[in-house]
Amino acid sequence: MDSRRPVARVREFNRFFTHQIGLLDEGLLDSPYSLTEVRVLFELRHTGDSDATHLATGLGLDPGYLSRILRRFVADGLVERDRDDRDARRRVLRLTTRGRTVFDELDQRSSDQIAELLTGLGPQGQDEVLSAMSTIQARLSKTVPPFRLREPRTGDLGRIVTRHAELYAAEYGWNGQYEALVATIMADFATSGPSGKARLWVADSGGDMVGSIMCVPDDEPDVAKLRVLLVEPHMRGHGIGGALIERCLSFATAAGYRRIRLWTVSRLTQAARLYRRYDFEMESESLTSMFGDDLVAQTWGRDL
Repeated sequence: MDSRRPVARVREFNRFFTHQIGLLDEGLLDSPYSLTEVRVLFELRHTGDSDATHLATGLGLDPGYLSRILRRFVADGLVERDRDDRDARRRVLRLTTRGRTVFDELDQRSSDQIAELLTGLGPQGQDEVLSAMSTIQARLSKTVPPFRLREPRTGDLGRIVTRHAELYAAEYGWNGQYEALVATIMADFATSGPSGKARLWVADSGGDMVGSIMCVPDDEPDVAKLRVLLVEPHMRGHGIGGALIERCLSFATAAGYRRIRLWTVSRLTQAARLYRRYDFEMESESLTSMFGDDLVAQTWGRDL
C-alpha cells in the first residue's frame, strides 16, 4: 500500500468532519467566538479558578495568543481577573456570571447540533458511528480504555454472531459456516437461557460491546465448556480477554464443575497464549476441513 494513502484519508476525514460541525466557520456555533476561544471558555467553566500559565500549558497555546484572547474576554465581560489571596504575583482567572451564561448557551447549542446529526441515522447507524469513534479513540489513545463485564442485553446475542462472523472472515477468510456455528450456539443459549450452569458475559467499554465469553455444560457430566471468547481488535492487549476467562473460570468453579474445556484451532496463536496463561493444556488435536479452510482442530482443558 502506498504510504501516502492512509495520511491522505485521515486528512480527508478531518476536512469532512470539521466542515460537518462548522469548526472552520468564522464564529463557532453562530457565536462571535472561534473554536480556540470557546475551548478557553470550556476550561474556565470546568476547572474553576485558573491562571494564564496553566491555561496556556493545558491547551498548548502560545502565551501571547492566549493573552489576546483573555483581554477580549475581559472587555466582553466574560472573564474577571483577581489577585490570588495566597500569592499576590498570581492573577486568578474566572468566568463572570455573563461568561458562564454565554458558555452554557454555546454548550447547549453544541449538544443540539450533535443530536441533530445523529437523529437521521437511526439506532443502528448511531451504534455504527459511535463504535467507529470508540475504535479511533482507543487506537490513538495512550491510556487503557475502561471496561466492565456485564450480563447480555437485548440485541447482544445477535451482535456476538455478527462480530464473530465479520472478524473471522476479515482475519482468516472463514466462510458462512462459521457464522452458522456461532448462530447455533447463540440460539441454543437463547432457548435455554442463563442458569446456575450456563452464563454469558459481555465486555462493555463506553456502552460498546468489545468482547464476549460463555460458560455452558459440556457433553460429559461435571465438565463445563468455554465458548465464544472474543475481544475486538482495537481493545486487545488491555486485559479484557484475561478478565473474561477469569469470570468464566470463577463461575464454573462456583457452579460445581470439576473440569472445563474449549475448542479452538492451531491458527489462533494469540488465544493459545492466553489459555496457557490460565493453565489450560491441549488434550487432543486433529486435521479437519471447515469454514472453507484446512485447519488443525484442538481441544484444551484444565481442572477446576
